[in-house]
Amino acid sequence: MRADLHIHSNFSSDGKSAPDEIIEAAVSAGLGCISITDHNSFEAYDLVKDNGKVIVIPGIEVSSKEGHILAYGIDRDIPRGMSVDETIAAIHAAGGVAFAAHPYRWWSGLGESNTVENDFDGIEAMNARSTASSNRRSEALAARIGKPVSAGSDAHTPDHIGDGIVELPDGIATWQDALDAIMKGKAKPSSSSRRAASTLRYGTKSISEWIFRGFRRM
Repeated sequence: MRADLHIHSNFSSDGKSAPDEIIEAAVSAGLGCISITDHNSFEAYDLVKDNGKVIVIPGIEVSSKEGHILAYGIDRDIPRGMSVDETIAAIHAAGGVAFAAHPYRWWSGLGESNTVENDFDGIEAMNARSTASSNRRSEALAARIGKPVSAGSDAHTPDHIGDGIVELPDGIATWQDALDAIMKGKAKPSSSSRRAASTLRYGTKSISEWIFRGFRRM
């Protein structure tokens, strides 16, 4: 089973995909499982959890003070703006697991020290909107410290869904099965990566949006 574990809907401030469009795009991409991980919003999950076509792991991408954190398996929203350890604790209290999102990405990644020094359950090893070198470093870090991995497209439009995935064992019937396989180290990541020109555009866009937001992380 192919699973894209990092997708944004229009409940993210920068997302363009309606939740039902994400489901249809996932089916077209041959995915059996997804997680909609909107920026600081858990609203999309209730709209698609019973879609009958694709397994949906409840998720969110939380903006901590130091960078982005992916939460899977949660049963509620997670507040933004807390420290890394406070965010991880809130995720665990909500029944979920905390993964360091694209840790080596300039701007929104946590960096290696924050990732290693905090009690993360796993690491996003590959992300289609990160550079190839960042993905290699993320995957190597996960292997070095023995953490489970996730991967995803980080798609903000339907056409990029499936650009980053993990392969999971066949026979998975529920999101709990999928998350259990991930936590047992049975997820095999693969992904495209951001090229130099796109990275330059991303940096310029990020700085402009950061200033517009009043110097807050997304």
